Amino acid sequence: MPVYHSLGKKPSKRHTIFEKPNGGYYYEQLFGTEGFHGMSSLLYHTHRPTEVKQVKEVIDLSPQIAEQKSLFSRKLLAFDIAPQDDFLKSRAPLLVNNDIHIGVAAPRKSMTSYFYKNASADELLFIHRGSGKLKTFVGTIPFQYGDYLIIPRGMIYQIEFDAEDNRILYAESFSPIYTPKRYRNEFGQLLEHAPYCERDLILPQDLETHDERGEFVMKIKKQNNLYHYVYATHPFDVIGWDGFNYPYGFSIHNFEPITGRVHQPPPVHQTFEGHNFVVCSFCPRLYDYHPRSIPAPYNHSNIDSDEVIYYVDGDFMSRNDIGPGQITLHPGGIPHGPHPGAMERSIGKKETKELAVMIDTFHPLMPTTDALRVDDGKYYKSWLSQ
Repeated sequence: MPVYHSLGKKPSKRHTIFEKPNGGYYYEQLFGTEGFHGMSSLLYHTHRPTEVKQVKEVIDLSPQIAEQKSLFSRKLLAFDIAPQDDFLKSRAPLLVNNDIHIGVAAPRKSMTSYFYKNASADELLFIHRGSGKLKTFVGTIPFQYGDYLIIPRGMIYQIEFDAEDNRILYAESFSPIYTPKRYRNEFGQLLEHAPYCERDLILPQDLETHDERGEFVMKIKKQNNLYHYVYATHPFDVIGWDGFNYPYGFSIHNFEPITGRVHQPPPVHQTFEGHNFVVCSFCPRLYDYHPRSIPAPYNHSNIDSDEVIYYVDGDFMSRNDIGPGQITLHPGGIPHGPHPGAMERSIGKKETKELAVMIDTFHPLMPTTDALRVDDGKYYKSWLSQ
């Protein structure tokens, strides 16, 4: 995210001596992505961030692919995924390809006995139910219903929940997640026509610096394996940092919809992007204001992309029999559009209260065994006229 941010103490010039008040030195770390080209921050640790005491068990977390190739429209009843106490164990990957893994999680407990780092993927967490704090080694971000959390790969974090009823849509992106390029000028600033601006972002605050030695378990995900590392120092030992690479939050309720006289296509709802996918936010908005407009979307051919919609709340105007926590998959290769009666119902309506997250991928998604367990099995027939 191209916004400079800084917390804590740091030397006046990078790559120079930074002495502790009582003797010794702080240890600088370049925390960046895409080699030395992408977003980066400079962190200053109380201890060397390299003190590994032990590497324990390795757990295979590879998604269990149910169908390598599929052309079925699906409705997944994601709230049927049972909650689990542990944050990582509660994750259920549902739709995956080489660019992105999409799934849901229903964790009941906070992460207190270990720290976590995804070394392969940026993570997007959408908070459907619950609230709490995302605690990282560069600061803390409070979150609540409707918040996106963007967590760069390599970020060490814990999640602290306020209660046990938590529902999360998550995506693991094997490329960095950025704001859409067309919303930014050549300096990285979000433009006036963008549906949100830097002021809407929730940046890390309240940097906690732990000067502790002992045994600290860090679970690291790399290439679908979960490694259990034991470090000799507390991972949250950063005394200060600055730069452009850090986690941040953004509330879907701060997305400002773009409307027009006639129906606007899905790109106006785009919120984030990665390599070969986009993330869009469908938010409450006024309908089209041409006197003969049809607010419901026109039928369109999904030839080049798979469309995934996670329904959050409200009445999604183009669908019949859809509720919160359900996911639809419209695969590339066949057209789709409003359900029978939805177009007619929309005519004359002035606004919609729908709230949903859409992820369009430009390579086909493969359903997992978890997905098929919550597939209603008949969604592809739902466009038949009654």
